[in-house]
Amino acid sequence: MELMGSTLTATYARPKTSHFLPAISTMASSYRNTQPALAMNPSANLWRTNSYFKSSSSVPNCSSMQRENLDLVRAKTMFYPSNRTALSTRYTPDDWYKSNISNYRESEASRKSAERLRRDTIRLMQDKDQLTRRTQESTSKNIGERLNDVVFWRSELSHEIDNMVTEIAALTDVKRRLERGLAETEGPLQVSQECLYHREKRMSIDLVHDDVEKDLIREVEVIKSCQERMRRHLDRAIAQLASNRAAQHELERDISDKVTAQRIDDRCHHLRNTSDGIGYYRGIERLDPSLSLPDSWSKFTDDNILHSQSERASSHKLRDEIEILLNTTSNEMWNQFNNANVAFTNRISETADAKNSLQTHLAKTLQEIFQTEMLIESLKKALRDKECPLKVAQTRLEERTRRPNVELCRDNPHHRLVSEVREIEDTIHRLQERLMEAENTLQILVKTKVTLEHDLSIKANSLFLDQEKCMSMRKSFPSMPRLVGYT
Repeated sequence: MELMGSTLTATYARPKTSHFLPAISTMASSYRNTQPALAMNPSANLWRTNSYFKSSSSVPNCSSMQRENLDLVRAKTMFYPSNRTALSTRYTPDDWYKSNISNYRESEASRKSAERLRRDTIRLMQDKDQLTRRTQESTSKNIGERLNDVVFWRSELSHEIDNMVTEIAALTDVKRRLERGLAETEGPLQVSQECLYHREKRMSIDLVHDDVEKDLIREVEVIKSCQERMRRHLDRAIAQLASNRAAQHELERDISDKVTAQRIDDRCHHLRNTSDGIGYYRGIERLDPSLSLPDSWSKFTDDNILHSQSERASSHKLRDEIEILLNTTSNEMWNQFNNANVAFTNRISETADAKNSLQTHLAKTLQEIFQTEMLIESLKKALRDKECPLKVAQTRLEERTRRPNVELCRDNPHHRLVSEVREIEDTIHRLQERLMEAENTLQILVKTKVTLEHDLSIKANSLFLDQEKCMSMRKSFPSMPRLVGYT
């Protein structure tokens, strides 16, 4: 029991260590107070004595008396937390409850404010999200409508371009026919003039102003009149072709712009929030590079189409006039030619076969020259068509040389590309050889054509030297299809 009482006394009355932290409300002067603990709390000694006697039922000996005196000394110098708090407290329990209630109210108010802010923010985000979605849908709808307009005008332009291309081809064909018909008139005019010249060599009584001479003079006048009208219409056809091509150029430039605009608007129409390639362009909304308004935009295309239609109408009218002119002039020249041939009924069979044979060969040579020229153009086009495949194959080879390290492998694609390049180069070489042969053949044909024409003139000169020269020269008068421009 003595051990128990000593242990309890030593445990309770032990001075505080330096790790004890005072309460926040404890003043610094309390730590410097040297007044014994007994004076602050007289009941401490009584409690300590009662505890001592309660914990020990035997009579204390000398050692226990010494331990008790030591405990009393320690108790006199002890600072109890209850004593220090009672001396240093600044607030009352009411203050404590009020502080708690104030904190509760402030917490509730802040929570309500945060909840209100959260609800308003969520509603704002939902509203703005719906507004943004509606705006984006409206913009997409507007772009779609714009695409429909562009597609409509593009189809109109395409249709008009097709019509204009057809009209240009038709007018070009008529122009070629007119040029060929005009060229064909040179021969009959020369023949008529030479016939008149050689008939001037008549002598004595035969030098009379007969019906043959009258028909020859009238024939020269008719041919020159037809040539003059043909030249005027040929100049008109050249000018009309230039106007048609200018209108076609405007249409093609407009449809090219439409194609570009359609491609851009189509890409914009299919852009979504998850699309690739979208990004920020700061200040782009303040940039307005527009050059036209919807009304001026549609009016521009409409004016181009109307201008093209007007040019087509003029071109069609000119074609009709040229057709009528070719038929009229050919009939006039042919009728006059037949009237003049009434006096030249003799001495036909000897010279007709030779001259007709030369004319046939000349026509075939001209046709063969035309076909050879077309063949040369086809060969040149074939050579041009081989350039891109050769570029692709060589570019692939060059790009594959950049493969790093061991990836630079001489694999099957490499061998195939090398063989492809060699094959294309061999093809180009063979086509070039064939092109050279065709050009040489064309030169031979041209020389043959010149030779035939020269031989024809020699035959005509021979016929001039003959008594039947006038009739022989008139055998070269062109036929009705050639006079209207057909070969």
